[in-house]
Amino acid sequence: MSEKKSNNMDFKKIPARTKIQKTYESYKDLLEEIMLSIKIKLADNLKLSSQPTYKARIKSFSSYYKKVLRQHPEEAATSDSLVCLTDMMGIRIICTFLEDIQIVLGQIKEMFKVVEVEVKGAEQSFKEFGYESVHVLVKIPEDCLPKNRKPELVLPDELVCEIQIRTILQDAWAEVEHELIYKTEFTPFDMPLRRKLASMNASLSLADIIFQEIRDYQKNLQSEMSMRRKSFYEKADDLTIEEKTLHPNEMVERINPYVQGTIDELLLQAIKAHNAGDLDNAILIYTKIIDSKPTPNNVVLSVIHKHRGMAYFSKNDYENALHDFSESFNYDERSFRSIYYMGIVYSIQKDHEKAVECFSKSLEINEYQSHTFYRRALAYYELQQYENAMNDVIAAQKLGLEEAGLENLHSKLVEKFDMKM
Repeated sequence: MSEKKSNNMDFKKIPARTKIQKTYESYKDLLEEIMLSIKIKLADNLKLSSQPTYKARIKSFSSYYKKVLRQHPEEAATSDSLVCLTDMMGIRIICTFLEDIQIVLGQIKEMFKVVEVEVKGAEQSFKEFGYESVHVLVKIPEDCLPKNRKPELVLPDELVCEIQIRTILQDAWAEVEHELIYKTEFTPFDMPLRRKLASMNASLSLADIIFQEIRDYQKNLQSEMSMRRKSFYEKADDLTIEEKTLHPNEMVERINPYVQGTIDELLLQAIKAHNAGDLDNAILIYTKIIDSKPTPNNVVLSVIHKHRGMAYFSKNDYENALHDFSESFNYDERSFRSIYYMGIVYSIQKDHEKAVECFSKSLEINEYQSHTFYRRALAYYELQQYENAMNDVIAAQKLGLEEAGLENLHSKLVEKFDMKM
């Protein structure tokens, strides 16, 4: 008679849900406290131009138990200790732009001991859908461990916290994807729906890329404009105070004089040429933009005329500069800088009455311009209106302007008042 095979299972190897739950629940408050400390550490130390938002969660027991059964069934069945998973504590950092992800990752590496970095979704083909996210596992630092915890709650050596870094759009996709996919089961008949989801994911990814490109453009443009404005002011200071003529800066980079593309691209190319000292090329591109009659409003024309005026100014072509600054102000009567620049040109041309008129108009629009008070004070001084000049010097000083020329003017005015007494 053949021996029958036993169908009895080894029940000792089946994890007891009740026991595992009791152990996990006993650690939950401690894990919550540790996670909160890490979240605070991140919020206090991460530095971005656009600050991120944070989400944090302790893994629910239901999710924890399912994962334990998949990954550590034998350990759960035989051990009375906490079975450690890498994602029991999860913190999500939600950034505005794609570039922020690598910045945050770099700062996290400086703050914590990093165990692992994984880029989720990087392996997917363009036909697949799924969220992208950078997942970082970090060791728990000493300053994030509660000082007064129960002695029986021994923390495993391998305990880590999972930090996810995503953009706003990546996070939105992950939330929706979780509801539509992981909480339901796809069938072979779901192919049209899969295509729709893949299309949506591609659209969100493209949107993230476009947002980043716009951000890069704005930062580049702002940097170039700051350089151009600084150069303009330096020349104006030299001409007004030291009465000497500057020559255009030595050209650093040659820009193609025939630039194709949008007005934004043309403007950036013009300003780069302007900053490189290639003033003729800059004026050529500014003129091309003006001749194209950009729409939908006059603000664009105001900005371009102002830039071209600054280029003419750098060429010592004050008549064309004055014309462009005047046109800029005509297109946008809130452009206090354009009328201020007119005042600078009039000062250089020794027409101090018109300079005072322009500086006053600029201050009517924006009364918190320390340099405008200073330049009006210089014009008043030339007109021998010393009391008005002193009032403007005091206003510039109150607004925080610290400049040798301002101090010198103040000293001269003090001498003038002493002579009158």
